[in-house]
Amino acid sequence: VSRRAFFVIPPLSTPAQFFINAPFGRFTPSTNSVFLLDGIHSWILMELAAPIALIHALAYTPLATSTADIAPLTSAPLLFTALFLMHYANRALLSPLRTPSRSKAHVSVTLSGVFFNIVNGTLIGTYLRSPTASAFFATPVAARPAFWVGITLWAAGFVGNVFHDEILLNIRRNARAKGKARAKSPSPLATSSSSSLHKKQQREYYSIPHGYLYTYISYPNYFCEWIEWFGFALAAAALPDVSSLSALVNSVQPPWIFFLAEVCLMIGRAYKGHQWYLRTFPDYPKDRRVVIPFVF
Repeated sequence: VSRRAFFVIPPLSTPAQFFINAPFGRFTPSTNSVFLLDGIHSWILMELAAPIALIHALAYTPLATSTADIAPLTSAPLLFTALFLMHYANRALLSPLRTPSRSKAHVSVTLSGVFFNIVNGTLIGTYLRSPTASAFFATPVAARPAFWVGITLWAAGFVGNVFHDEILLNIRRNARAKGKARAKSPSPLATSSSSSLHKKQQREYYSIPHGYLYTYISYPNYFCEWIEWFGFALAAAALPDVSSLSALVNSVQPPWIFFLAEVCLMIGRAYKGHQWYLRTFPDYPKDRRVVIPFVF
């Protein structure tokens, strides 16, 4: 039931993502509120939920009804566990701890993210210990071309995600350095017009990124993450049966569900962020697409 719900709910919520500004990052409310949490701490809490849930599911298989439902941890599921944990080691710890600053996030965003990651980590971990995965891995994964294609896509997506996030981190580092220099030597404009200074600092903090896929799209970090999880699903699970809706719902496995959920829940956010860039920066490249090069 939870697997099917996790498959159905994200697509149903996709249209709303194009109209709602989730209150975190550049869309954090400007007013102070007890419901706004520290950006770095809330991000770490939210993202750590996924690997913790995965490890718990691998160890205790909470959705299994009998010992027959529990498959042994062979080399294949251990490999995919390592890939999952590698992604979240960067996402939950390395990246936020290297971030100079991060905008506050509303508690609703943090709680929603924790819930999503607990469900996803549990489903992925349970799948890797399931008879379905055991049967899929019965054929040596190295003998399947889809495995090598998937692993290559995962690696390319992971590296691309890190590279493009690093560009954003450098923008924040530069903004922080400028802020420190300004604090040591305040200009007459800074002392006389705090509101205009605040707007200028915001533009610096969110300046136009350049390089790599930023030449073509506003959110290459999202695009690379989709490639990463598409590759993971291609290597770790059988292709779903798309002959009918009922066949699709019954056959789609958690790695594919996770990929679909990522796209459905992030594409609207990317669109809203792209529109924000266009409004905020008059010189923003008009030929940049949102998140898929040359397409959208």
